[in-house]
Amino acid sequence: KHKCISSPDKKIIMPDKKLKVFISYSHKDEDIKNELDAHLIGLKRSEKIEVWNDRKLIGGEEWNDAIIAELNAADIIILLISVSFLNSKYIWEKEVAIAMERHKNKAARVIPIIARSCDFNDMSFAAIQALPKNATPINNFKDGERDMVYTEIARSIREVVEYMQDN
Repeated sequence: KHKCISSPDKKIIMPDKKLKVFISYSHKDEDIKNELDAHLIGLKRSEKIEVWNDRKLIGGEEWNDAIIAELNAADIIILLISVSFLNSKYIWEKEVAIAMERHKNKAARVIPIIARSCDFNDMSFAAIQALPKNATPINNFKDGERDMVYTEIARSIREVVEYMQDN
């Protein structure tokens, strides 16, 4: 599962494969998505994950095909939950549908992250453990507490990554 790179003074264990992380979000929650992505820097720099979201699309790319391809390639799918997310027809019919099917088939791990307050109890992902702790929406925390919450989320994602790489 791992390859070892040795040097005279130390041995570094590297995962064979970076896990692909897909972030599904509403563009109205872009600031929260960007802050979450910034807090995943440790996992990115240690080459444990590669993060993708629709802002990585390039000019001339067929966006629907690219999104579906990235969803189908993802090992971890983050759903950034808010009322805007729930109201997006595209997110619901395409991204959530594919994510939940892949989660059900154990082809990917879905992680709901509650960005803003909303009622998601009847949604297909409601039975999946959400982040942050107690599914408290990120925007419920004061500005001075948000780094702590994003750090908690990043640590939880690290646990999932390490679990998936070891199993």
